[in-house]
Amino acid sequence: MQDVLLAPRVTSRVTVAVVAALGVAIVLVLSAVHLTQGTSSVSAADLIALLTGAGSDRTAAVLVASRMPRLLAGVVVGAALGAAGAGLQSITRNALAAPDTLAVNAGAHLVIVACAAFGLVVPVEASALLAFAGGLAAAALVFGMSGGGTGPTRLVLAGSAVSLALFALVSVLILLFTEETTGLYAWGSGQLAQIGFGSVARMAPVVLLGIAGLVALGRRLDVLGLGDDTAVVLGVPVRRTRVVVAVLTVLLAAAAVTVAGPVGFVGLCAPAAVRLVAPLVPGLYRHRVLVPMSALAGIGVVLAADVLVRLLLGGQGGVEVPTGVVTTLFGAVVLVAVARRFRDSGPVRQAPAARSGRLRGRRTFLLVTAVTVALTCATAAGSLLFGDAFLLMGDVANWLAGRAGPVTTFVLDARVPRVLAALLAGAALAVAGAVVQSVCRNPLAEPALLGVSGGAGVAAVAVITIAPAVGVWTLSGSAALGALLASALVFGLAARGGLATDRLVLVGVGVSYGSMALITLMIVFTDPWNEAKALTWLSGSTYGRTFPQVIPVAAVLLLAGAAFVRVRDELDLLALDEDTPRVLGIALGRARLALLATAAVLTATAVSAIGLLAFVGLVAPHAARALVGSRHARVLPVAAMLGGLLVCLADVLGRTVIAPAQLPAGTLTALIGTPYFAWLLWRSRMFTG
Repeated sequence: MQDVLLAPRVTSRVTVAVVAALGVAIVLVLSAVHLTQGTSSVSAADLIALLTGAGSDRTAAVLVASRMPRLLAGVVVGAALGAAGAGLQSITRNALAAPDTLAVNAGAHLVIVACAAFGLVVPVEASALLAFAGGLAAAALVFGMSGGGTGPTRLVLAGSAVSLALFALVSVLILLFTEETTGLYAWGSGQLAQIGFGSVARMAPVVLLGIAGLVALGRRLDVLGLGDDTAVVLGVPVRRTRVVVAVLTVLLAAAAVTVAGPVGFVGLCAPAAVRLVAPLVPGLYRHRVLVPMSALAGIGVVLAADVLVRLLLGGQGGVEVPTGVVTTLFGAVVLVAVARRFRDSGPVRQAPAARSGRLRGRRTFLLVTAVTVALTCATAAGSLLFGDAFLLMGDVANWLAGRAGPVTTFVLDARVPRVLAALLAGAALAVAGAVVQSVCRNPLAEPALLGVSGGAGVAAVAVITIAPAVGVWTLSGSAALGALLASALVFGLAARGGLATDRLVLVGVGVSYGSMALITLMIVFTDPWNEAKALTWLSGSTYGRTFPQVIPVAAVLLLAGAAFVRVRDELDLLALDEDTPRVLGIALGRARLALLATAAVLTATAVSAIGLLAFVGLVAPHAARALVGSRHARVLPVAAMLGGLLVCLADVLGRTVIAPAQLPAGTLTALIGTPYFAWLLWRSRMFTG
């Protein structure tokens, strides 16, 4: 908070008052427009007539039944998240800290969905307390993984990983308890629609108390911004202040989730908007002004998003499309804009598995390869035999010979393409992840976190939505185009002043969030009642795969694999530094572009075949380097087999453990990958002190 040091000591109260009045005026205008939008026809003239006592009973009924509860929900949620974001950013001194990046919203969301899934009916206050507990636990986990949340890249990565894992658990609950959790998928993206004033009226006092508490601690937060040592000298209890502020901010976020679900990134956008104006109004830096102004900005962000949804999609669209999808798109843009200002801080580049230069012997490589091949074959065989119907190897042999009975034929006709899709998609993602990590020299740069998978998913879902009967090759080509565009966007935005790895990851995470929001928007708007379709794409599933859908992945994997084998030595050099490849005559820019484009195409074909899978491109290359060293001639084949093994294992577990119900493979890979990702962050923290 060096900005506090730069702020003028004399606060221009008149200027602050003018800015506050302007903010209130904007919120009032948005509120007036908001009240005129909906499925029923209520115009501005009707509202004016109602204010003057000449309005109709119908207009009053519509306002009381739906418009006012929705408006007040937006006010409560916006104020809570805006103030919470300001508080979190102050105690972490991190402009990217927010209830979303700390997984507070995800933790609160999981607890509420779990209550619904297990039939636990509790009052609103108790629901808020449970959400508070879930949010607090998630925030504590992210703080621990990121080393206190002071490093922007660590914080965002830890929060993203925990959010992915919690989202996977939510998906599991929704899929297992479909009837009990009906409607909670759309609510999980942030839905302002309310039935009456009940939850709003009960949470409003909690939000007011939370904001008042942050304002009361404003002077301590001002001093805390000068640095821990200075704050201690000036008599501020640093640890206690941080704990109290963290509890208050989590309480605010939990109240917001209780009212409307996790409305994305308001806690990031609102303080960012206030800080954008703050250089012109120095008094805004003081927390007794900053916190309420962030709350006001939060209200403006939520209402503007809700107005925009209904302006573009109409009243019915406003009912179907969660407001949180639009705020997440806003937040993704803000995240990218803030990330572009960061300089490389370095710590996450030094994850031990990636910087391992240990050379393994040929015997070790052959032993690892043999064991990996055996495990992959065993898992593939198990995938063919286990599921809702158990088969024997003799059934498989008969099927191969064309002598199987109708039941066995039906089961294996459906099961074999699924196993092939899992093996090939996992291998493709693992190879793509290994190449991206080497070219970017960043151990955390995997296709899903960099937004490449998201870009492919957006294109694929758009094509499926517009032309459901499109062919497999067209779908794969569209996904490849989406992946290449997303890659170009991420690398183009991150290339300012050199391709700093931290900036690249943060921009990629922002693009990934934006693409996820776009996918949700397309699916919910075009097919609002089909939650399974959304979860299939967002979680990754082999369900319903056919042989034609597997062919593009196999073809691209063969071609790309052959190309990577030819340039394996260049990959080794690119992973070292910037100068060595140039000295040895490698055209660095052209080589990077070609390798990243090939990795993007690999990712796209995998996504078009199986949906979005997180962490496969991260876990498999790291495990391969740990087993066989860092030479790509050995890393690439071992990573490919480990990736196929991981996805295949996740697939067979997903369709066996709770058979006849099924869980998407991506859900299990996220649950497996998150602890490994946490371990990487923890180890890199230990290495960097």
